[in-house]
Amino acid sequence: MSQLALAGGVPVRTKPFPRWPQFDEREREAVIKVLESGNWGGYPFPNHFAKLLGERFAACHDARFGVSVANGTVALEAALQALGVGPRDEVIIPAYTFEASAVPVLRLQAIPVFVDVLEDTYCIDPQAVEESITPRTKAVIPVHLAMNMADMDALTNLAKKYDLKILEDAAHAHGAKWRNRGAGSLGDAGAFSMQTTKLMTAGEGGVITTKDEEVFELCASYVNCGRASAEDRFGHRILGYNHRITEFQAAILLVQLERLVEQTRLRQANAKLLGHHLAQIPGLSLLKKDDRVTDQAIYQYVFKYDAEAFGELPRERFLAALEAEGIPCDGTFYEPVYKSALFPVRRNDSLALAALPGCDLPWQDLECPVSERAAYKESVWLHHSVLLGNDSDIEQIIEAIQKIHRNVDEIRHIDHKLITIKSVNRAERDKLVYGIA
Repeated sequence: MSQLALAGGVPVRTKPFPRWPQFDEREREAVIKVLESGNWGGYPFPNHFAKLLGERFAACHDARFGVSVANGTVALEAALQALGVGPRDEVIIPAYTFEASAVPVLRLQAIPVFVDVLEDTYCIDPQAVEESITPRTKAVIPVHLAMNMADMDALTNLAKKYDLKILEDAAHAHGAKWRNRGAGSLGDAGAFSMQTTKLMTAGEGGVITTKDEEVFELCASYVNCGRASAEDRFGHRILGYNHRITEFQAAILLVQLERLVEQTRLRQANAKLLGHHLAQIPGLSLLKKDDRVTDQAIYQYVFKYDAEAFGELPRERFLAALEAEGIPCDGTFYEPVYKSALFPVRRNDSLALAALPGCDLPWQDLECPVSERAAYKESVWLHHSVLLGNDSDIEQIIEAIQKIHRNVDEIRHIDHKLITIKSVNRAERDKLVYGIA
């Protein structure tokens, strides 16, 4: 009889990991309080709970100001606009990130310039950034990815040297700290997402953080239909949009913020245990944790897979076997933006691109080997909810991987169509991660 669950054996794990999102009576009471108040929306801006969220979230991340907004993509767009990014400006972005890191650049008719990431962290490569700077470069968007932070020392030095703005994409970095300073306070602004899978969530939502009062006022106006900010010290009048957060979302997120530190500590402890065991398995290696990251946020636990040590078993087959054993996982969680189906950009989509000479898109022939290798061959992503359990949960992850390693030859004899179906069956993954059908 087969040992592997993928071929009909008994899976290592049959119960869901801790459910995400997590909530209790505090969220319930917060929603009811908003409901009964009759004050549900984002206007007048900033509304009561939205104002509190912006202030408290910013304080937790060592920023002077915080603006609560509808989602993380809007946070990026508003911050870029406030930092002065406009038509034909160039903005340097890591290739290995979600498409939303680049789309707001195009929305402002600027040009995203993709560069590769570092092998040991999967975060943007500062040397590649410097090599890509031109007289049109206006800003850099370092993405704090999965469980790591970009090298903010090197990037800050580059920004000073070349007079660039830094917008931290901190969608994965709630509670993270670099040299004891919070993510989102290290550059000119930071953008956080509170989408369903994030480390804090109200289904959707976002926060912009900044140390600059003028940037704060501009962001507040941009997301509030262009209205002057409450302070209006700088007298700006801009064209804006309605990107306000609702009071329901803000009230939930205030409660989520209360439990962030405790959840962060639990994830860190379980990640340490998981990393210790993974490092003992041939063919698996860990991403490097930079010593300057003094508080690690872990949105996804990511490690590297080497097919050679698993008998040249492609990563997709490894992932299919791991999911069958009851461990939700992903490989192509992100892919290089310039290769993504979610980035079908044509030249006439942007004034900035239309103004460029020639017919090709700037990234049409681009190759970022580290990003491509991470996306298509070596990265394995585990959702952060698997780290919210206990030691036995971590031990079952290790047991499942060890089981696959021992029986790797058996996978070669399993119907390839079955493996393909398993590897893309996201419904099963959602059931295991979120505990839903």
